[in-house]
Amino acid sequence: MNTRFNFLLLLITFSIGYSQNKHLNLIVGTYTKSCESGGIYTYDFDLNSGTTFLKSNTEKINNPGFLTISSDRNFIYSVNQFQNESSISAFKFDSKLGKLDYMNSQNSQGVNPCYITNDKKNVIVANYTSGSLAVFSKNSDGSLGVAKQVFQQFGKSVNPKRQESPHVHMVQFSPDKKFVFATDLGKDKIYIYSYNRSSETEILSLIDSVSVKPGSGPRHLTFNKSGSFVYLLQELDGTLTVYKNKKGNLIKFQETTVLAPDFKGESSAADIHISPDSRYLYATNRGTANDISCFEIQKDGSLIFKERTSTLGKGPRNFTIDPTGNYLLVGHQYTNNIMIFKINKETGSLTDTGKRIDICSPVCLVFTEE
Repeated sequence: MNTRFNFLLLLITFSIGYSQNKHLNLIVGTYTKSCESGGIYTYDFDLNSGTTFLKSNTEKINNPGFLTISSDRNFIYSVNQFQNESSISAFKFDSKLGKLDYMNSQNSQGVNPCYITNDKKNVIVANYTSGSLAVFSKNSDGSLGVAKQVFQQFGKSVNPKRQESPHVHMVQFSPDKKFVFATDLGKDKIYIYSYNRSSETEILSLIDSVSVKPGSGPRHLTFNKSGSFVYLLQELDGTLTVYKNKKGNLIKFQETTVLAPDFKGESSAADIHISPDSRYLYATNRGTANDISCFEIQKDGSLIFKERTSTLGKGPRNFTIDPTGNYLLVGHQYTNNIMIFKINKETGSLTDTGKRIDICSPVCLVFTEE
């Protein structure tokens, strides 16, 4: 009881802190080839009203489709998807002005990087097309150092069009930062690495791999706050799998889906996040569905489906929830907009606020303090 009370007290204090600030930065990474985009955009987001205004944007940054922000908010690292010339880039970030200043780039050590994460020592990137992940050092000024480790996967799975080779789609730290999890859509695998951030050569050490349902295509995963449960979303068939996590050892606990029982179209599940109060899990599906599913998280970590809502656009590739848990924002890659929904904290239901951000091909949305 005391533990639960302390957690609720922390959550209330956390929410009050944000409410007093009233404003956040919303950082958006975009694709720049299909329409007119400068690359990375910073918006002011008003926590009271859900309104936004553009603060700053980069110019001529090539396909910064995914990005990550340093814990001190002084630096942003992005992927640059450009086939065999793919790279990752570092930017100084002025959180007050929302302004990014380019620092340097490094070859991504693969083709078409699609996910990137960082801590105080390292930057880790997933290269989708080539099926590799790479670890880069950070220089003392926050710029990107050279690659210290590269893991190249080999093999394929049962879908000849999408799983003809490995496709590493996500790299994610466990909450305690002792492990790094990587999903491979092309091989139907999750890889678990132990993490030694201070090492110069053996930062990641492979300790296990987990096979998922053949042809399901693992894409994104998320953890509960303690890291005791892992929720995995599979792109190709909409499967949502729950694992118990015991020090990097995954045990399948439940399997459900983001698809409606009578769904007959194309599935292309995309992104997955848990609300800040840990009560609800949300997952998007693109394809012909273009919707977001809400599940209630039970005390034992299992999921109960609550509702499925249209995202009011095409290609809901990425979404984010503000730290107070009041708003959920969905970026649509193909209709070139971000839809802003209000969250009912009691039921998990989403309501369209009528507020939108028109922006070219948004594919990554991240909140941070101003």
